[in-house]
Amino acid sequence: MERKALVLDIDGTLTNSNKEISPATGAGIRKVLESGHLVVLASGRPAYGMRRYAGELELKKYGGYLLSHNGARIVACGTGEVVYQKAVPGDLLPVLYEFAQKHDCGLATHSEDTVISAFAPDRYVTLEAHINDMPIMQPEDFVGYVNFPVYKCFMTAEAERAAMLEKKLQERCGTRAAAGRSEPFFIEIVPASVDKGDSLGKLMEMLGIKRENVICCGDGFNDLSMIRYAGLGVAMGNAQPVLKEAADYVTAGNDEDGVAEVIRKFILKE
Repeated sequence: MERKALVLDIDGTLTNSNKEISPATGAGIRKVLESGHLVVLASGRPAYGMRRYAGELELKKYGGYLLSHNGARIVACGTGEVVYQKAVPGDLLPVLYEFAQKHDCGLATHSEDTVISAFAPDRYVTLEAHINDMPIMQPEDFVGYVNFPVYKCFMTAEAERAAMLEKKLQERCGTRAAAGRSEPFFIEIVPASVDKGDSLGKLMEMLGIKRENVICCGDGFNDLSMIRYAGLGVAMGNAQPVLKEAADYVTAGNDEDGVAEVIRKFILKE
């Protein structure tokens, strides 16, 4: 048996609209793990915000991986070892702060266990903190306070403005960082040439798993690179249209056990 890798985005893919793993999806993933295959959770979230689901799926026991910050950091669940990381250039922070201030956007990043907000938190920054079960801190001097490695910053704005600002922000970052939306209201800034697909490729090479044995499931803009990388790229029924166009297969939505369907059809072949 050739070992397969099942790679799952979290929000809108692994979890339903209540941010829970359904019984059918959880049972299917456990069968995958018990059969000796690999499970990787790949998210824009920090590792801290992924730990609940890793624990629920017993990824420490089975040796899974967390690909966090859209691929800027990869952690081995079994050992806690960071097997790959790449930080946003520190001198880019003042540029991001100036841009956010000029365009009246939210701006924040994460420490290990806290959301650090440059300005009074808007509803999207507050949502990010809630989803990741993190408190929010607003230092007096954001740029001066953030003197630790940053794997992702994010800006927030209403969807229409975020779509307009995405390109402007990328132009401002130049070749030093990549800016892209993971949600209509959420622009993520990660190190240049870092995305889920690129980092996943590095991990699979480390583990000796062939690309054709990789199955990726996602729903958001930031899942596009791994959907294209995968031997089998799967878009959820609730996915953004661009993802469905790029995918090899469109499964049921995250509230209809779409991941469980993929497991039955392509891994367990029941």
